[in-house]
Amino acid sequence: MQKPTPLVQVKTLEGFHLTDALNLIANADYPLIFKGLCKDWPLVKAGLVSAASAADYMRQFYQGQLVSACYIEPEHQGRVFYNAEQNGFNYQGGKIDFNQLLDRLFALNSQDNAPTYYMGSTEINNWFPGLAEHNTLQLDGITPLTSVWLGNRSRIAAHYDFPQNLACNAVGHRTFTLFPPEQICNLYPGPMEFAPGGQDVSMVDFAAPDFARFPKFAEALKQAQRAQLEPGDVLFIPSMWWHHVEALDGFNVLISHWWRDTPAYLGRPNNALSMAVLSLRSLPKAQRQAWKAIFDYYIFEHDDVSQDHIQPEALKMLTKPLDELNARQIRADLLNKLKR
Repeated sequence: MQKPTPLVQVKTLEGFHLTDALNLIANADYPLIFKGLCKDWPLVKAGLVSAASAADYMRQFYQGQLVSACYIEPEHQGRVFYNAEQNGFNYQGGKIDFNQLLDRLFALNSQDNAPTYYMGSTEINNWFPGLAEHNTLQLDGITPLTSVWLGNRSRIAAHYDFPQNLACNAVGHRTFTLFPPEQICNLYPGPMEFAPGGQDVSMVDFAAPDFARFPKFAEALKQAQRAQLEPGDVLFIPSMWWHHVEALDGFNVLISHWWRDTPAYLGRPNNALSMAVLSLRSLPKAQRQAWKAIFDYYIFEHDDVSQDHIQPEALKMLTKPLDELNARQIRADLLNKLKR
């Protein structure tokens, strides 16, 4: 059997200050690693002493509000995924005291075939007030959603996120495998209605790809990039890039910074996709192609379309960029139409 071609490594930049990094990613549409950008965080330094030191450092900021976490049986080897019937998940989820979660994690250190405990996106200021002061990136002009991700060894199925992301690897080691957005057709997304992390995920098991079942995944791998992160490294994940995430140590902590490039009043693009599934997907192909041309004109290729033939005061929903007043009017009109 022919060995797979080694994946391209994500471009790594060293010696960058945060300001320089932000200037660079302002126009970047590809992933980047900023080596050691958060290496001076107290959490990172504590983790380099020991995993227990990092955990104890975090404990001091916890105020008792239960966190959401999941438990995965050892047979799944850390893969957070669907159950066999694809009508549920392969893990048990619930609320737990953070200190109890840490105690359970460290009790696994002596086990060879350990289960997985995984705390997903947990907003840093709500659950760990004070931790963000010295353990987050200060993004001038940006108010990100900053979250903590924590657990032992885990594998998160490839998925995409709408926001931009600066993912800071604070404790342990992580490997990201990333794909540009157009590779969706080669990644075999699962059900749209629900997913382990709330976002569509690839059905391919990256640890043992079934190329007979998922033959086009071989094409996706040709476009893949790999990011291997050490403590203190920061990965920039552009909006809509697919990424598979492996946490490799017995204790891992990641702090992510999500932000969008447009105002929140414009809503989530996922809503438009759901509407398109409702109203367009079942049309005959010729009609879908006609609507594709209309979407290209008004949405996807509008940068190259002149609206000079319309008086400026009559543009309304075609105003570029769309202002909040017109956005709210569109939302109100749409809600009324959906009631019919």
